[in-house]
Amino acid sequence: MSPQVAGLLQLTALITALALAYRPLGDYMARVYSSEKNYRAEKWIYKAVGANPAAEMRWPAYLRGVLAFSAVSVLFLYLMQRVQGSLPGSLGFSSIDPDQAFNTAASFVANTNWQSYYGEQAMGHVVQTGGLAVQNFLSAAVGMAVAVALVRGFARSRTGELGNFWADLVRGTVRILLPISVIGAIVLVACGAIQNLSGIHEVGQFMGGTQEWNGGAVASQEVIKELGTNGGGYFNANSSHPFENPNPFSNLFEIFLILLIPFALTRTFGRMVGSLKQGYAILGAMAVIWIGFTALMMWTEFAHRGPAFEIAGGAMEGKETRFGIAGSSIFAVATTLTSTGAVNSFHSSYTGFGGGITMLGMQLGEIAPGGVGSGLYGMLIMAIIAVFIAGLMVGRTPEYLGKKIGTRQIKLAACYILVTPALVLGFTAVAMALPTPADSMTNTGAHGFSEILYAYTSGANNNGSAFAGLNADTQWFNTTIGIAMLLGRFLPMVFVLALAGSLAEQKPVPETAGTLRTDKPLYAGLLVGTILIITGLTYFPALALGPLAEGLAS
Repeated sequence: MSPQVAGLLQLTALITALALAYRPLGDYMARVYSSEKNYRAEKWIYKAVGANPAAEMRWPAYLRGVLAFSAVSVLFLYLMQRVQGSLPGSLGFSSIDPDQAFNTAASFVANTNWQSYYGEQAMGHVVQTGGLAVQNFLSAAVGMAVAVALVRGFARSRTGELGNFWADLVRGTVRILLPISVIGAIVLVACGAIQNLSGIHEVGQFMGGTQEWNGGAVASQEVIKELGTNGGGYFNANSSHPFENPNPFSNLFEIFLILLIPFALTRTFGRMVGSLKQGYAILGAMAVIWIGFTALMMWTEFAHRGPAFEIAGGAMEGKETRFGIAGSSIFAVATTLTSTGAVNSFHSSYTGFGGGITMLGMQLGEIAPGGVGSGLYGMLIMAIIAVFIAGLMVGRTPEYLGKKIGTRQIKLAACYILVTPALVLGFTAVAMALPTPADSMTNTGAHGFSEILYAYTSGANNNGSAFAGLNADTQWFNTTIGIAMLLGRFLPMVFVLALAGSLAEQKPVPETAGTLRTDKPLYAGLLVGTILIITGLTYFPALALGPLAEGLAS
């Protein structure tokens, strides 16, 4: 069987598995966020934090809950790293330096999981399991809560109430993320991923000397790393490490986990707004972009140019032989079109165009299907923009799901789509202009510029993957990327929740003959075109200086 055919079979199996899980999981999540019943364990949590799950919140109160909880999480994780040397189970590792501790705390709370350190050489068991793994659950649940609040903004009318943040946070964690993670961890252990709390030990000879590895609760952290679109690995090699991702089946299973909730949330959206067809339209737009990017990546990496590529069967540099080009390409697209950032290959070693595809996937806003929660609310923002453009074409006030898209709504949507590009391009320009940051680049020319552009694209879009050629463990990059991650995560949430509140206050607009049907393939096509045009106009000059220039020169 040729590698190309094997790749198509993997992609077919993945799509089939996602299709089978789509309806039951999407409906289940809709019931979770619409339920008025509280489990006993949830009541204990509400009592501990002093929250009333039945109290409805308007958008400013909901936002205060998001920001306050996230701020406490950053502080807690920062302090945990700073005192690591005094904690039990630290494996002898010292406390983390202030700039790196800030970067890591901001990274994991912002659902970015950017890592400027070697996980197996810096973090002990307590910080890994009690700090980083916990934030993998909580940051994902925060994103889902904000997405559900926006959906309620469309579904409700003549009220500014969006639900209760604490109830949404707890239910997302307890009823959705935890059960799937338990099952997923068992599957990964069965595949060969390790799950222990062992110390550092020698594992054999390596280059004339011994090699040391430490164990860890890897399978349990790996599953929520993928399911919650987090991406931070227990080991520096991330999902290319055999302890995290042992074989081709586990590789496909991890890709399935990455895409599972973001795709299924479109069904949840359709169920909660009372129109499954609206959810299918959003799903269709996401699927078209994801399949298109995957096909383009596989074609680029399989293309034979020169004897080395012909012998290897494609661009095998930087890829695991266990997964091959197909398994690596599907993983790379899935992780950069979501906010996951996990890697099973080095994106810096991809062809010039292949590296550009991973970068462009993040620059779309990671909305196809995007991160857990953030992908849905990002796509709904783009849906509003697409409706607005369609309204300009026909000279009609735009409407979406029975809500008028007026001046306030379009301003909030515009602010949302401008925040991340401003962070990415602004920080990249400053880093290239200053002499010190450029010293961290392994390469010069177009590829070196891509290293910097990729780093800030990954940070501001809350992805967390790296181009694997940049030394980001410096005060400059730890600080600026940390700032980009926090602003790129929480500033857009401000605009999303403000938009949700303004939509919830409106009364429904009756549908007329001139109303744009947003549940049809024509609108899904308009949505895809809007996304590609906005992203292209924003990032094309920067991409032309980096991956496009490198690809054309090769």
